[in-house]
Amino acid sequence: MEGLGNDFVILDGRKKPLDLTGDDARAIADRHLGIGCDQIITLQPSKRADVFMRIQNADGSETAACGNVTRCVAKILMNETGKRTAAIETLFDVLKVKASKGGEFAVDMGVPKLGWRDIPLAREMDTAKMDLEARFKGGKRFNGPVGVNIGNPHAIFFVDDVETLDIEHTGPKLEHDKLFPERANISFAEKTGPDTIRLRVWERGTGVTMACGSAACATLVAAKRRGLMDHEADIVLDGGTLHVDWRADGHVIMTGPAAESFRGTMDLAALKARQGA
Repeated sequence: MEGLGNDFVILDGRKKPLDLTGDDARAIADRHLGIGCDQIITLQPSKRADVFMRIQNADGSETAACGNVTRCVAKILMNETGKRTAAIETLFDVLKVKASKGGEFAVDMGVPKLGWRDIPLAREMDTAKMDLEARFKGGKRFNGPVGVNIGNPHAIFFVDDVETLDIEHTGPKLEHDKLFPERANISFAEKTGPDTIRLRVWERGTGVTMACGSAACATLVAAKRRGLMDHEADIVLDGGTLHVDWRADGHVIMTGPAAESFRGTMDLAALKARQGA
């Protein structure tokens, strides 16, 4: 499945348990020798919600939440039950989803965390303007990103021309900067209208993705904190647009599409054998 081009392999472990290792996840995610995806999702039973969603990145590491795949899993559940709501447990929280107009899905991503320990950072600082610099080829530099945790650590730089930036070069360096003990998603955002932000993202453990739902949410929060936006905006990513609303009760609501690309089966042992994993 995919949400704005952010693509996922979703495995159903609700009846037959699945416990994928990091090697398993890397083998599946390989775009040349595997199926290919940004993240691997395993659905598991939950006592708190309709399902528990385990999320593994393309590099085999785990992450606590993902907005785009939450919409995809909600679509699966709603198709199964005929309901227009779903509750999905993650390592971050139970995320509640409602079917929206036009076949889209609205996800309550919860309340963002803004403290330096919550992101987390390696040392105390103002998360509205962190002590970190992004350097690009050609001499461009941007300082003082905003830190937000909304299921994942995020650092958002506000820039003047996001399309010209070589984020493939700079993103991995910042992801692994010593400021982030758990690494971080690195975003570059440009205000393009009174209620529109253009966003490009380097995702922790995956790389450049066509869309990142949690980054879109974190970016709206960051823009509001900087006084660049009101409480809602359209976030335009490489794969399309998400609408994000930071409500008065502190919850962030993200609305966007979800689509199924194909269904099938795989022989994981054979796939790993071909890769030498």
